[in-house]
Amino acid sequence: MTDDAANQLAGRSADQSANRSANQSANRSANQSANRSTRSANRSSRMRFLRLAALVAAAAVAWLVITAVRVIHTAAREEMHAADAIVVFGAAQYSGHPSPVYRARLDHAYTLYQRGLAPVIITTGGAGGDPKFSEGGVGRTHLMERGIPERNLIAETQGHDTAESAVRVAVIMRANGLHSCVAVSDAYHVFRIRELLEHEGIGPVYVAPRPDSKPHGQGQRLIAVLREAASYLSWRLGVT
Repeated sequence: MTDDAANQLAGRSADQSANRSANQSANRSANQSANRSTRSANRSSRMRFLRLAALVAAAAVAWLVITAVRVIHTAAREEMHAADAIVVFGAAQYSGHPSPVYRARLDHAYTLYQRGLAPVIITTGGAGGDPKFSEGGVGRTHLMERGIPERNLIAETQGHDTAESAVRVAVIMRANGLHSCVAVSDAYHVFRIRELLEHEGIGPVYVAPRPDSKPHGQGQRLIAVLREAASYLSWRLGVT
């Protein structure tokens, strides 16, 4: 092989080696750039998700706080307006006898009836652990024993919670040509009751919480308010 041929061969080999090195370097650079772009995109997506989650959480907290304020505001009201019916929302009963809480609600409704606020009392609540008795039936019996005529009492006996009772009360009221009512329950409960009944087309709905039905400790009051606010929001969202 001549010197010229050897030089040409060496030159081509050097060029090929240089090209391979350049290509490898370019590929590494491209890969690194792509990786950086991917990491940047992932970080950007995570930041967008975190910002969205923070906004949703802030909105939920704000909604909860606003609802809690409405619960407290309604709890302080006692609306002594004439209506078509007094609706007493049930609480526990024991072997056919109202619990102390339920008895206090019923006795408050009795007082309102005696004042002439409404000619009819509707008691609510289905059977709990004892299938022989329903809260609505026990409430009606208690009021009959206090002297209210049976014809002025209606018992809703199928509802298993506040929302179900509200739906059934609305059906009963429409069937009997009743439109407005005074809702009787505990102080922090009446806001949700009003919203549920109005949602079913009953109105106006006045509220008359039983006396001394707020928890006495500040911590207990806070828990009760937040529980009612959360229950209301769950209903609004269709969770319950």
